[in-house]
Amino acid sequence: MDVKHQGVYQGPNGVNAEEPFPTAIYQQPVTVERKPFIPSKQDKLKDAGTARANIAADTRCPNGTLEGDFAERHKHQTVVQQHCDYFDTDHDGILWPSDTYNGCRKWGWNIFLSLLATFIINFNLSYPTVPGWLPDPCFRIYLNRVYKCKHGSDSMTYDNEGRFRSQNFEDIFAKYDRDNKGGLTVADVKDFIKGQSMVLDLFGINATILEWTAVYLLLWPEDGIMRKEDIRGIYDGSIFYKKADEYAIKTGKEPQPKVKKLK
Repeated sequence: MDVKHQGVYQGPNGVNAEEPFPTAIYQQPVTVERKPFIPSKQDKLKDAGTARANIAADTRCPNGTLEGDFAERHKHQTVVQQHCDYFDTDHDGILWPSDTYNGCRKWGWNIFLSLLATFIINFNLSYPTVPGWLPDPCFRIYLNRVYKCKHGSDSMTYDNEGRFRSQNFEDIFAKYDRDNKGGLTVADVKDFIKGQSMVLDLFGINATILEWTAVYLLLWPEDGIMRKEDIRGIYDGSIFYKKADEYAIKTGKEPQPKVKKLK
């Protein structure tokens, strides 16, 4: 039975044998409602609070995405660069609007949705990545500076240098997958956006809403639950190839080649 002791919540969400410090207090109910991820001694994921430069590690995949030798092939890129790499089919480190558009079309998105996504992405994210002060008239995104596109009011899974924070990723599900179904529904994402929103951060809040809308449209789960591992695949971009391959097979086309030389 959970008990109160000097304001400290002692139980599943607070202090137990594996927790040397409290993670929630009754005087602030939100800390009880949104419990952080607490690794157990059996977890293969070690040092969850230390950001990984080039792997999207979680409790199930502590070494990142190993399928198709993904982690090895992308070890020269930060995780946020890996997230963008699917669109960069010529591997020149630059995303033209046409690259974004073609990438969306390969998922089976229609012309209007692909154009809308291209406009939102390249119009908003080009300028932070340009090497100088003047905007790029072609709205290109430069991947060596894509870490500068980070915004607020999200999970903070990417750090300011484009690394992957496993703790923050796991926190998404510890806090918002309250019935432990292994993923998030639209209602969960609503709670996530409300819980992560920062004061006066209109750009960040809207960016987060648009991002999760795109995630749902891409995954389009039959049961309405976006699975944790699929969401992790969004962060490192590995699922982008999978979805493009699924659509290519469905339409009788050749899957997109993934092998590329390390730089």
